[in-house]
Amino acid sequence: MTRPVKQSTSPLLLQIRESIVSCERCPRLRDYCRGMGETKRRAYQDQTYWARPVSGFGDPRARVLILGLAPGAHGANRTGRPFTGDGSGYFMYPVLHELGFASQPTGTSRDDGLKLRHAWIASVVRCAPPGDKPTPQEIRNCSTHLAAEIEALQKVRVVVCLGKIAFDGYMAYLLQTGVIERRSPYRFAHGAEYVLPNGLSLLASYHPSLRNTNTGRLDSTMFARIFLRARELSGLST
Repeated sequence: MTRPVKQSTSPLLLQIRESIVSCERCPRLRDYCRGMGETKRRAYQDQTYWARPVSGFGDPRARVLILGLAPGAHGANRTGRPFTGDGSGYFMYPVLHELGFASQPTGTSRDDGLKLRHAWIASVVRCAPPGDKPTPQEIRNCSTHLAAEIEALQKVRVVVCLGKIAFDGYMAYLLQTGVIERRSPYRFAHGAEYVLPNGLSLLASYHPSLRNTNTGRLDSTMFARIFLRARELSGLST
């Protein structure tokens, strides 16, 4: 688990990335992201914010897809990589590193050398939304980006949804593509586990936001159990 990870991205995923980064479908979100990049948080005044939509990243042969909500205004919107440079990432990456999914326990910038092994991290919304609350239309606008990444990741066997909005976004994808006929059998709860009609496994976790981790609603042991189960279901050795 400590071997250096060589990471390359397929031409298709690079094309999808460019489509995501150049997206201007949601004026409210684009204005908000650019505004955050101009005003900045005091601690980051000397940094240039990414301030563009954020594509997924990881191992193109991933067996585990990890889905979050959206970039953080001063996290991924600043650094340009999911769960990088904010409290959620500082909670998540040590767990992923311990379980062999990440090459290092910290994610501070998109150039910090962090690589993922057997995992791809993405979100249902690619721009930071005010108050972490995208509108239903904004989620729909972004759904084609999610679908494109999912369909390019041919080796995925397990999907881990972090939080209810990510879970609902993935449900919408499954309905749209005809994988499921209705969503009523699938309910979000931490630790919920489902086998989908296409043979993939779906796991749900509380989102590793500070509001969950600082209050004890989600701790590292609970979170690690989700990814231990993901390793098992995806056929990875522990």
